[in-house]
Amino acid sequence: MPFYASPLPPMTVTDGISSGQGTSRAGAGPDARSVQLLDRDHSILDFNERVFDWAVREDVPLLERLRYLCIVSSNLDEFFEVRSAAHLTAAQQGEAKGEYDAQSFEALSHKAHALVARQYALYNESLMPAFEAHGIRVIPHGERDSAQKRWVREYFLRDVRPLLIPVGLDPAHPFPQVANKSLNFIVRLKGGDAFGRQNEIAIVKVPRILPRVIRLPAEVARDGVQLVTLSSIIRSHLADLFPGREVTEFSQFRVTRHSDLAVDEEDVRNLRMALRQGLQHRHFGLAVRLEVSSRCSRHLSDFLLSQFNLPAAALYRVPGPVNLVRLSQLVELVADRSLLFPSWQPAWPAQLARNASIFAELRKRDVLIHQPFESFDGVLAFLREAVEDPKVLVIKQTIYRTGSDAQMLDLLREGVRRGKEVTVVVELKARFDEEANINWAEALESVGAQVVYGIVGLKTHAKMLLVTRREGRRLRRYGHLSTGNYNPRTARLYTDLSMLTADEALTADMDAVFEHLANQNRVPYLGQMMLAPFDLQKRLIGMVEQVGQAASRGEYARIVAKMNALTDEELIHALLRAGQCGARIDLIVRGACMLPAQVPGVSERIRVRSVIGRFLEHTRVFYFGAGNSEELYLSSADWMNRNMLRRVELAWPVKDRKLRQRIIDECLVAYLHDDRDAWTLQADGLYQRARRVTDGIGAQNALMKRYAPMGQRLKGGPAEYAR
Repeated sequence: MPFYASPLPPMTVTDGISSGQGTSRAGAGPDARSVQLLDRDHSILDFNERVFDWAVREDVPLLERLRYLCIVSSNLDEFFEVRSAAHLTAAQQGEAKGEYDAQSFEALSHKAHALVARQYALYNESLMPAFEAHGIRVIPHGERDSAQKRWVREYFLRDVRPLLIPVGLDPAHPFPQVANKSLNFIVRLKGGDAFGRQNEIAIVKVPRILPRVIRLPAEVARDGVQLVTLSSIIRSHLADLFPGREVTEFSQFRVTRHSDLAVDEEDVRNLRMALRQGLQHRHFGLAVRLEVSSRCSRHLSDFLLSQFNLPAAALYRVPGPVNLVRLSQLVELVADRSLLFPSWQPAWPAQLARNASIFAELRKRDVLIHQPFESFDGVLAFLREAVEDPKVLVIKQTIYRTGSDAQMLDLLREGVRRGKEVTVVVELKARFDEEANINWAEALESVGAQVVYGIVGLKTHAKMLLVTRREGRRLRRYGHLSTGNYNPRTARLYTDLSMLTADEALTADMDAVFEHLANQNRVPYLGQMMLAPFDLQKRLIGMVEQVGQAASRGEYARIVAKMNALTDEELIHALLRAGQCGARIDLIVRGACMLPAQVPGVSERIRVRSVIGRFLEHTRVFYFGAGNSEELYLSSADWMNRNMLRRVELAWPVKDRKLRQRIIDECLVAYLHDDRDAWTLQADGLYQRARRVTDGIGAQNALMKRYAPMGQRLKGGPAEYAR
């Protein structure tokens, strides 16, 4: 009986799939280390193809399709900002640097160009006509009536023109600094300037503060919702910026720059100040991509390529706005509920009674919260109780991505005000969240909290919240561990597991890790947890090998692991060896996966599937079955080399039988049965839609149905597939 049937029966990991009984095949396949792995960067682009499919699907509401299109554009931005520089520089220098060379750059460029072409074809040929059919129209300058043109001109003169400073290029005015991903115009002029000079090229930089989509007011909108883009407004008034000159050519353009901050932590006295200074330069790093209008002349595009020192393959000619990401503003301007997903409000966690002590509940049992089907408010309630309880003496927490929501920050500051010892480990180097985390650190330090910045050379990615409470003559610890960040906004958009516990062994391990992060002494023995960069990779490989050994003996041998990415070569080789021994392995990997699955004689007993749904899949769950032994771990870590060796990460066991079964049901079995939103990795390295054998309800929809009776239906939307 499938997971999404109702009522839901208990299940084991083997329900609905092969039994996983080991068949000894030791030595049957090639040496795992000789197997050619899949390319990581191509796998990242493949993932974005799967996200893009949600923008294509006609069963997805129209505004959500546009939102997914914007998500893919945002993901591509980050791909270029973080992953492309090494390929580009190797190609430009004509040298092979490991996996990076001219061929790798050309291959990735070809794949990225194809995806961008599909994006704009969908935007122009499908989404815009569909919006028009619903009375929603983006009106170009040539199709505006006289009243609309007057309104647009007044808007330009009042709100736009005062912020624009056109720069004519000459020896005294060199090409200006153009910020990463900013909107700009390049203009070719005819005639001399005020001094009779023939400086023909000018640049117009557009401030980020200006909205990219503007809704026309009712008095000039003919019918329905009518909008104009900022780029079309500026384009139609370029002549106003150059009185006495003739504009002969122009194009909007946008440059993407390498934006991964590099700070030598061992060579700085104050990491926070060094990162603040680095953030000032991030917008002006190495140029890696240039986007121009499809009608941009060869003269102007060649000029821009030379200014940014980019090859022709880095040029993207687009038939539409150069920044599709900012079209997400259209979703908010229209706000038609019939064109959005049915609203979703997470249910209050089933194991927690409202207005009852969470500490009292944890003294009886562990509590699991499955977000976003259950509400992150349960975690906030745990922290709030700790802040307000006079018996609580100490609060310790790690912070990786905070978001803009101030609830948790306010609670921690209130804890300090009430005299509690508050220690917060803030990861300042969380990519693209550096500034927000610096602000958090400064706000907490200003009220007297102890702020720690983790360990030199490592990112602290573990998610922990530990409370120490006086109970009679003893001190007792209560902890929260999570696969996701302490971010109330993403907790509504990402699937994650939170576990609240008073288990003495587990909370003792948490306290030991906090002490290590603060004083960087040797890590003490951890009885329950695995900790990167010390033993997480080694112990995971050990558990994979135990499953392989069980398979060699003909015993039950099963691995089911759910994660966001699988790129750690040591773990991949271990999985390949276990599969060749006869272990049955299912991997649920949302994004990049370098393991070649289903290859005859190599990995035919390993299946890889990717589930792309309304919410961003973010849970990390690892199941190992070897003979009579079964282990289930939750973790903050993906199976990537950086997570294993260059970050502080945690994995912890789930010992409560009911919680283990619930996790298996909801996070493993459901996703192995999903035939609506799942893709399977084929032997040729390509992904195909999972074969539909049911009505295609999908794992996420099934979980929403499971939890919906406990919650009300309010505002919701798709996940941001960016991280």
